[in-house]
Amino acid sequence: MTSPFDLTGRRALVTGSSRGIGLAIARSLLEAGAHVVVHGRSSAGVESTAAGLADEYGSAAVSVAAFDVTDEQSVIEGVATTEAEGPLDILVNNAGVQHREPMLHVSVEDWDRVIRTDLTSAFLVGRTVARGMIARGAGAIVNICSVQTDLARPTIGAYTAAKGGLRNLTKAMTAEWAGSGVRANGVAPGYIRTELTQALVDDPTFNAWVLGRTPVGRWGEPEDVGGAVVWLASDASRFVTGQVVFVDGGMTAVV
Repeated sequence: MTSPFDLTGRRALVTGSSRGIGLAIARSLLEAGAHVVVHGRSSAGVESTAAGLADEYGSAAVSVAAFDVTDEQSVIEGVATTEAEGPLDILVNNAGVQHREPMLHVSVEDWDRVIRTDLTSAFLVGRTVARGMIARGAGAIVNICSVQTDLARPTIGAYTAAKGGLRNLTKAMTAEWAGSGVRANGVAPGYIRTELTQALVDDPTFNAWVLGRTPVGRWGEPEDVGGAVVWLASDASRFVTGQVVFVDGGMTAVV
């Protein structure tokens, strides 16, 4: 029998997948059998990552897309180019940025940049890809949220607002598109060890806080997020939509 987690024959676009959690998600989808479209804003960075993945999984399993997820026309053109090579069955909205500064000092420009990159981009790419999914009567969208979807910490107010909005955007997608065969869910990672968070891992005070605040007693690894995405992209979760799955080692389950 075919595993319900098998993604063979399906095409997945993962935004912001040239490194970090996005790259780990791409690897997990490839290992489940999907064809993955590696995405980034920079063509050079995307091509380099895709070449490495092609060496591991075969050139037929990987393609690339380079476009600005915060610009509607760029999104429309980028998705059209991608779908000209084959329809998208899976979309993972992973692209995002962080800005650390007390809210009393955050400029409107920095606030808008975070909201547009972390929330508006998921709306723009999501609805553009969903048009094709709806026409075909099937598709899975996974929005990468955060523990800040439910929690807050000082100095990351814009990020917290964006990730909270992304949870409800996921619900809105479900309300409008589930009847057309398109499922939308979220994955909310806790503190994940990547090259972008290594400075926090190396900070003794912050590292001790993360380990003490996380019941499993460790940082998450990028592949921990990838496994949850594979589940939500596959038929194993075919009756799951509008949900946010926290992959946080139990952080949001305790006080």
